[in-house]
Amino acid sequence: MKQNYQKQLDALLKTLPEEKRPRLLLHACCAPCSSYVLEYLSQRFSITLYYYNPNISPVEEYSRRLEELKRLLGKMPLPPDTALLPAPYDPARFAAAARGLEDEREGGARCRACYALRLEQTARAAKEGGFDYFCTTLSISPLKNAEWLNELGEGFGRQYGVPYLPSDFKKREGYKRSIVLSQQYGLYRQDYCGCAYSKAERERQKAHE
Repeated sequence: MKQNYQKQLDALLKTLPEEKRPRLLLHACCAPCSSYVLEYLSQRFSITLYYYNPNISPVEEYSRRLEELKRLLGKMPLPPDTALLPAPYDPARFAAAARGLEDEREGGARCRACYALRLEQTARAAKEGGFDYFCTTLSISPLKNAEWLNELGEGFGRQYGVPYLPSDFKKREGYKRSIVLSQQYGLYRQDYCGCAYSKAERERQKAHE
């Protein structure tokens, strides 16, 4: 049976203590996707954005997205304990995860492997940092598989002993709100997910538009 992750999140939020916000390590893929999630969750959690994206190519794109995250945090009216934790750029790890999956369609097995790579590292960092929960902004995109993200997140949560926050941030107009916030803060909105394969797919699409 298909899960309603938004309802699960609603139920969890009702159980949180109001006097002390739990610490959330939130994997962030980019500023536009982070904008709505920060707006939505920052009053209930003490959030550290974890920028771990070895899939992003080329390095100039990786750096541009990181700088936009920094700029967003400087512009949004967020609690003062909101932080950004960039991880080292290590594209070799994505190359290893994608090996043998190079010809997979966008949104298929290669993407799942990429989700797993980033979510496991986020779970590991959450454990090392003593966080109460971990999650990712990825589910805000209509192109991302929320079921896979939650399934993987829950599994790594059990493995590393840090609960994964059930979520499907595209629900309740989350994706549309992220577009509004991106316009409000003048954010750079990339036109491909991040990896060389998604970039090549987008270039093929544009050639036929």
